[in-house]
Amino acid sequence: MLHERSSDLAIAAKFAVPIEKPPTAPGSVDRYARTAVVHDWCPNFRGGERVLAQICKQFPNAEVFTLFDFLPADVKEQYFRDVEFHTSAANRIPMVRKFYRSLFFFCPFLIEQFDVTGYDAVISSSAAFSRGVITRPDQPHLCYVHSPVRYAWDEQFSYLQQGRLGFGPKGILYRYMLHRLRTWDTRTAHGPDLMLANSNYVRSRIQHIYGRDARVVFPPVCVGELPCVEDKDDYYVSASFLAPYKRTDLVIRAFNEMPSRRLVVVGEGQQSASLRSLAGPNISFSGFLPRQEYVETLARAKAMVFAGCEDFGIALAEAQACGTPLIAFGRGGAVDIVRRLGSSAEPTGVLFKAQTIESLKAAVVRFEENSHAITPSACTANAARFSEENFDRAILESIGAVQSLHDII
Repeated sequence: MLHERSSDLAIAAKFAVPIEKPPTAPGSVDRYARTAVVHDWCPNFRGGERVLAQICKQFPNAEVFTLFDFLPADVKEQYFRDVEFHTSAANRIPMVRKFYRSLFFFCPFLIEQFDVTGYDAVISSSAAFSRGVITRPDQPHLCYVHSPVRYAWDEQFSYLQQGRLGFGPKGILYRYMLHRLRTWDTRTAHGPDLMLANSNYVRSRIQHIYGRDARVVFPPVCVGELPCVEDKDDYYVSASFLAPYKRTDLVIRAFNEMPSRRLVVVGEGQQSASLRSLAGPNISFSGFLPRQEYVETLARAKAMVFAGCEDFGIALAEAQACGTPLIAFGRGGAVDIVRRLGSSAEPTGVLFKAQTIESLKAAVVRFEENSHAITPSACTANAARFSEENFDRAILESIGAVQSLHDII
């Protein structure tokens, strides 16, 4: 096996090229080779699907393999024109869109049924299963890791608690299935030749869970299309899918205790109804917004507030590109994105240490007391690190490194 011949550290050290520099051997990567791009699933167009679209742009002959595809036709036309999609047999189950996540225990088997062995190279975009696709030993396989499987590893207990799955029959069954998933996940962790992590936080999780090193490549943000707005309105914004781990509930509870400050919550999700019932009169909900309205709402906000622990957080980077400061929980991708107040000559936001109401409220007060030191221009300049061009260059360098490794061996 290839991973037995060379350690991950040796691969990363030998082939890692600073993203800011041009490729060392232009043209050495055959972008027109047949490339299989394997992605867990496409329920809608969010951060992971933006990464998938950007990868497909770099490889004109790419074909996508994904377990479930629910993307609207207009999204396909805009972002995946002429890209062929292959889905699993489970995608044809009637009304599967309503319960596909409950099929997680079946997904390792389904991903292994994709035959990608005839392609020149494989790129997996993985937050759970796609990394486990079966490849030939001599087939270059680059894996972009959004996250190790959250609900199977360190966040298992949080997910079980949210699902009210104790140690009754259903809870025991789920715990056993997650145990089986961890076994499969560990076994397939050494399939890719090289892993890329979307943040230093995910890189540390990869090291802890799989014992592998990874190169950090930030996901692409269309920074050039996002306007820097100097004149801000008087509201704060929270923008995310309304899922429990995003901790929008904590943001709402904190602003309930700060009734003189306005908060606009952008997004929908499984917590939409409960969060609306929790909110006070100073908090409004916009639901999902069309792209232009979404960008305008981010750009006009006094600051974006986020209390969850994201693997990266493209919405946070987009806010920075719009010149909007961040007030965020100091764990996860936010640590990479924010140049925090007190540690940088040109700070772009405030990080708070604990997921508590008091800690978040103190961060808002600290931001307001020091808002003169956090300028929109500094935020926009900071976001340039996350450009699509930097991402493209890093992906091409990385797949070239993997191909070169196979040539050497």
